Amino acid sequence: MLHPQVSLRPESFGALAYHFGTRRLSFLKSTTLLAVVESLAGQPSGHEACRAAGVAPAELDAYGRALATLAESGMICERTAS
Repeated sequence: MLHPQVSLRPESFGALAYHFGTRRLSFLKSTTLLAVVESLAGQPSGHEACRAAGVAPAELDAYGRALATLAESGMICERTAS
């Protein structure tokens, strides 16, 4: 899911993601990646979020790498049980 301290600002190219805790700024370089990130909390996995956003099977590896990079930078995180 999107980290609770991250805010997204949609842009024509995708979005800006700002982490208020670390003060990091990241660029989501496509509107599809924005749709994937926005749907993470409601999907069982990143793969399912990609499918829900209409990512083509041939592009899944690239989107998986993008999500991994966002996770490493703290922009997205695992959901916690509530």
